[in-house]
Parts: sequence; structure tokens; C-alpha cells
Amino acid sequence: MNTKPTLVVALGGNALLKRGEPLEAAVQRKNIDVAARTIAQLTRQWRVVLVHGNGPQVGLLALQNSAYAPVTPYPLDVLGAESQGMIGYMLQQALKNALPEREVSVLLTQVEVDPHDPAFMHPTKYIGPVYTAEEARVLGEQKGWTLKADGACWRRVVPSPQPKRIIESDAIRTLIARDHLVICNGGGGVPVVENADGYHGIEAVIDKDLSAALLAQSLQARALLILTDADAVYLDWGKPTQRPLTHTTPDALSALHFDAGSMGPKIAACCAFVNQSHGIAGIGALEDGLEILSGNRGTLIALAPSHA
Repeated sequence: MNTKPTLVVALGGNALLKRGEPLEAAVQRKNIDVAARTIAQLTRQWRVVLVHGNGPQVGLLALQNSAYAPVTPYPLDVLGAESQGMIGYMLQQALKNALPEREVSVLLTQVEVDPHDPAFMHPTKYIGPVYTAEEARVLGEQKGWTLKADGACWRRVVPSPQPKRIIESDAIRTLIARDHLVICNGGGGVPVVENADGYHGIEAVIDKDLSAALLAQSLQARALLILTDADAVYLDWGKPTQRPLTHTTPDALSALHFDAGSMGPKIAACCAFVNQSHGIAGIGALEDGLEILSGNRGTLIALAPSHA
């Protein structure tokens, strides 16, 4: 029986397709091989459950989907499910090659959201590739998309409601109990709402970090690790005075402001998990893995000693 502490790893879609890289399968496979080596190292000390993002990927699927005019474009929940299969397959294969003795399972996961969540009126979740300001203006007019600045570039934004409940949680626990390395909640999970006649998909993308924190809490995990394309959480990001936060607490972070479309949900997810579980959470670069959890790289978040 596996007695290692449980670690939920949230692997950013931007870590699998870095900013500015072509949105191609070969590029993604190369980055996924790096991710697999990091995850394989983590399994030496932890029982790992893996969640992945899908921002660049689901945005690309939406672009491809809208290119064929004779067919009504598929909704975002269907594209989210498609991205779970695509990314999950590549992760599963790479992890199985890195850990041939382990069972690796991908579970298509639905996550319930509130249909009246205010996020539906205020889209903030970046998806898809980056554009120039002029390209963004044209796409907004042509497709009716909402686009917002993301650093020096522009990207499409969609609603990102809060995750409420993981529908397949029993299946996830069953696979973990059988010592499977489980890949689930892909892209934050397929967003669904419950009506009188059952569950139905809704036009949104759930933030994978908030979804991973919900999963970590439900599994009573000891740690949450968010791997992204940034090597740490920074104060004064993008300014000459920017500097990394190496060790911090939820209380300290609550007094700071972070962008709602990128680092904000990561901070919120980590703080919620640490406050509720009294575990630890880390944010950092894909290749730094274990070093983040040991406090040597990235940003490590834990309760202050008097609150631990």
C-alpha cells in the first residue's frame, strides 16, 4: 500500500505550450516530456495526482472549430472535454514511459458550477494564442469575442466560474486507492450545471488552479504544487523593482493584488488550500518541481508558525 503523502500537481497549459511557441503537437510533446520527468521525480516522495490546464489548447480548438462555417461551432464545454482527451493522452503516454512500473489513468472529469456565478458577466480567463492590438480588434468584431491585454499582447477571455463539486470524485479516489497515478480535472474540469433533468455543459472554462485546490482539499492532500511558465510569484511584476517572493503566508498574500486572469487564481487557490488543510503550497517553473516544495526555488506558501 502506498503510504506516501498525497500531492496534487496543477500543470499549467502555458507550461505545456509556452508563450510565443507555435501551437503544434510536436512542441507540446517536447514540453510534456519535461513535465513527465518532473512528475516522475515527485513520485519518489509523494503520491501524485495530476491536474492540467488547457488555456492555449482550448483556445486553439475554438479557432479551428470556428473556421468551418457550415457547422455551428461546438460549445466551450465540449471543446474542454476534447482538450482533456488530447492533453491527457500525451501526459499519460509520457508518464508511462517515464514510470513503466506505474499504472497511469486519465479520467474525463466534470465539475459543477453555479449558473448564476457572477463570472459569467465578467470574463477573465485567458484562452488561446496571443494577438496584437489590431488583430484583437478585428477578432472581436468578427467573432464577437471579448479580448483583453495580457502583458504586451492581447488574448481572448471567457467566463471562469468557481468550481463547486467534482462529479467523478469517487472514481478518482478509487483509482488512487489502487495506486494509479491519476490525471483528472483537466482544464479545470468540464463545466456543468445541475438542472431538474440532470447535468448539462455550460459555456465557460474553469480555472484549473482553483479546481486543483478543491481536489486537494477533498483528497486531504498534504501539498498543492502549481507549475507554470513563471519561476515564482513576483512583487511589482513587470516593473524595474520586480522581485520574487520565496517564502510567504496566506495572510501576507491577502494584502497584495495579483492579475485576475493569470497569477490571481493561483494565489487564491494556494491560500484557500493552505488555510483549510494546514498543508503547504508551491508556485514555480515546471522544471523546478521538488525544489519548490523544499523551499529552494519558486514560491512556497505555508501558515505562519503561530497558526500552523
